[in-house]
Amino acid sequence: MTDSARVYDLVVIGAGPAGLAAGIYAGRGGLDVVLLDMMGGGGQVNIIDRVENYPGVVGLETGMALSEIMSKQAESFGAAITFDEVQGIDASGDGLVVTGSSASYTAKAVLVASGAGHRMLKAPGEGRLSGKGVSYCATCDGNFFRGKSVAVVGGGSSAVMEAIYLTRVVDHVTLIHRRDKLRAEKVLQDRFFAAKNSEVIWDSTVEEIVGDSEVEGVRIKNAKTGESRLLDVAAVFIFVGLTPNTGFLKGVVDLDQHGFIKTDVHMCTSHPAIFAAGDVRADSARQIGTAVGDGITATVKIQEKLDTSTPQRRHES
Repeated sequence: MTDSARVYDLVVIGAGPAGLAAGIYAGRGGLDVVLLDMMGGGGQVNIIDRVENYPGVVGLETGMALSEIMSKQAESFGAAITFDEVQGIDASGDGLVVTGSSASYTAKAVLVASGAGHRMLKAPGEGRLSGKGVSYCATCDGNFFRGKSVAVVGGGSSAVMEAIYLTRVVDHVTLIHRRDKLRAEKVLQDRFFAAKNSEVIWDSTVEEIVGDSEVEGVRIKNAKTGESRLLDVAAVFIFVGLTPNTGFLKGVVDLDQHGFIKTDVHMCTSHPAIFAAGDVRADSARQIGTAVGDGITATVKIQEKLDTSTPQRRHES
């Protein structure tokens, strides 16, 4: 257990770009801050194959590399980073108590940057074959399917980015999308369409993922014609949206209908000492740059609040 007498200025839940940016600013500002890493360092950024739209970053091959740089920077300013799975927040007393699976942390302010996980299709066979050809991370699992045909389900930028990566790894990539046009950035669409081993099946949904001990195919249905057919693939990579990691926050702050955290322009939630940043926040653009901006905005406001409420804060310890 953590020393119960210690009161952190700030506890950051999450160690992705939003949380790490907050850690950098908080540590540099003299705050006693700890980051609770809930996803193994870096969050969703770790599965990004190539970082090319984060301003000032050129030639950095992976999201994991960016995460490692940001982690070292945060630690260099005194931010502590520890792995712990948050179970809940007690906001009933004067301070906030964050309960993790291995310790509890008392804080004057909390920043929730817990991110979001990939949404499941909930198609028959998906759960049973997860890890046996059903995947939510092309950069993690694509290499297992070299020389084979795979399917990618989705039409947003994340889905197309992962599909592009797979065109460089596997024999053939079929993108299955429920509409007649993609939502992904045009530059990504152009890159995918330019690949010689890519194709798109439009207006279609996955009815079933087929296979006994591993994926053998997907049964898809055309929404316009009603036609159903079996697509022979060795793997299915699913990117159909995100589910926020906010299960520990129910009843603590206001969430929208999808479970994302409602905030104002300062990243403050319905609780005056709890802030939110990054993918977990409602109306987020869910980009590395916006997550970093959220984390900085929240931390600047947190520091202002702490400086106003406790002018001698830095001398109390």
